[in-house]
Amino acid sequence: MHALEFFATVKNGVIEIPREYLKHLTNRVRVILLVEEAKPAVNFIDELLAHPVRVNGFRPLTREEVHAR
Repeated sequence: MHALEFFATVKNGVIEIPREYLKHLTNRVRVILLVEEAKPAVNFIDELLAHPVRVNGFRPLTREEVHAR
C-alpha cells in the first residue's frame, strides 16, 4: 500500500486527484479525510488593541482639543 498526500478542494462532493498520482491508483483505495479548521476572522480593532502601532512624534489629543469646536 502506498500513502499519497496532497491538498484538494472539494467541489460538489468530488475530490480531484492530481495527475501525477493517478499512476499509483488501482481499483480500490482507502480514503482518510483530514478537514482543515477554518481560521477565525481577525478582528482588526482587537488586533490593534493587543498590538498598538507606534508612530514617532505622535501625541494624543488633550480633552480640550477633542471637545474644541
